[in-house]
Amino acid sequence: MIIRMIYFVTLTAVLAACGSTTEKTDATTVEDRGNTASTSESDSSNARTFGTGTDARAGMSALDDPTSPLSVRILYFDYDSSEILPAYREVLEAHGNYLVQNPNITISLEGHADERGSREYNLALGERRSQSAKRLMMLLGPASSQISSTSYGEERPIAEGHDDESWSQNRRVEIIY
Repeated sequence: MIIRMIYFVTLTAVLAACGSTTEKTDATTVEDRGNTASTSESDSSNARTFGTGTDARAGMSALDDPTSPLSVRILYFDYDSSEILPAYREVLEAHGNYLVQNPNITISLEGHADERGSREYNLALGERRSQSAKRLMMLLGPASSQISSTSYGEERPIAEGHDDESWSQNRRVEIIY
């Protein structure tokens, strides 16, 4: 009898907690406290609203903007090629310009290959791909120390299949910030 009563009281408390509703809004106000030691929560002079209005991307980093070429972080290659495809030239130029404007940022270019070919050949091909991307970015003027390149060859595939579609996804260079 006591167990039933405890069960009933617990169930009632849980249901009462679930029954409360809160009103959700589309915009979130975030207080910018900066470096000040004491800021009252009622002081809204430093508050900013993100996600609404025409200036929704104002507080967003250029790297996080999905409409920016900087949001593209994977470059794909043709079979047995390290030549940058024309579709990715604008992307590499945008990343190169971003590095010039932000000299304290470093990136890593990781070259990959599909499973066809020997392990050694695929490591060399991945290296040629990452170096090709680095050369194109370096034409815009970032410091050499801002860009490192590595090859993983066939060791880190995105797609595990053994068909053309999988192989095309694995022939890539990833830009890692």
